[in-house]
Amino acid sequence: MANAHSPVDSSKYYVPHGSPWPIFGSVSLFVLMIGASLTLEAGEGTPGPYILTAGLLLIFALFFFWFGEVIRENQAGMYNEAVDRSFRMGMMWFIFSEVMFFCAFFGALFYARNLSVPWLSGDGAKQMTHSLLWNHFEGGWPTNGPAKLGPHEDGSFETVPALGLPLVNTLILLTSGVTITVAHHALRAGNRGILKLFLFLTFALGFTFVYLQATEYHEAYTELGLQLKTGVYGSTFFMLTGFHGLHVTIGAIMLTVIWLRSLKGHFTADNHFAFEAVAWYWHFVDVVWLGLFVFVYWL
Repeated sequence: MANAHSPVDSSKYYVPHGSPWPIFGSVSLFVLMIGASLTLEAGEGTPGPYILTAGLLLIFALFFFWFGEVIRENQAGMYNEAVDRSFRMGMMWFIFSEVMFFCAFFGALFYARNLSVPWLSGDGAKQMTHSLLWNHFEGGWPTNGPAKLGPHEDGSFETVPALGLPLVNTLILLTSGVTITVAHHALRAGNRGILKLFLFLTFALGFTFVYLQATEYHEAYTELGLQLKTGVYGSTFFMLTGFHGLHVTIGAIMLTVIWLRSLKGHFTADNHFAFEAVAWYWHFVDVVWLGLFVFVYWL
């Protein structure tokens, strides 16, 4: 085993010392799963919410202490080129898995909008489906389904206009993609002042996006009658935009950590994979939002 406090041979792959964090992470995820299950299934009056909160706190502690250990190992010179390549491959596969995650939800949106709703409406050769299931249903998009699900008795709801907050958030994310690119170039050029400024602007824009999305959700729930239970449109809308908002939140937190590390003098022009990994993730979030804006809000 390698010593955690001294550099390793650059010709060998670094083997971590004994670490408690994998087992700690397993226990944390188990507690989180039990808490979520009890909260969703048993409802109020059970310890579910408290167990769920404990699980979330354990997950937060896991990330804080384990990532802190990785940062200390990196600053101590424990990682060589082989480790750097493995980190890059790991991040690429992680982003690929995230692409597939969103592809599944975009696929669900496509299926509901272009196949299921037309079939239930008797489109083309699906007259039998229309006759047997809902012969009174005349589908269009957006729809809350034949049952007219939603908070209002008549099933009425309004969509979020694309030229409102969604357009503002699009401009915010596109701008943040520019600011993080400027910060990256500044890091490679050794301009620490520009690096710190534009990194700050990037995560500030990210948190602004999250705040505006929360405002949009509040308006949708209280004024537009658009909720998660508003049929297939409501469910696909909030699943896609909600998970994206979660990714923006995580990305903004990671950018904040990278900014704090930059303030401490971490990263050099030739050794800054942690910065690059977060930048890759942020650009991925930007691209996904463009797809959301077009296919969820605009079309």
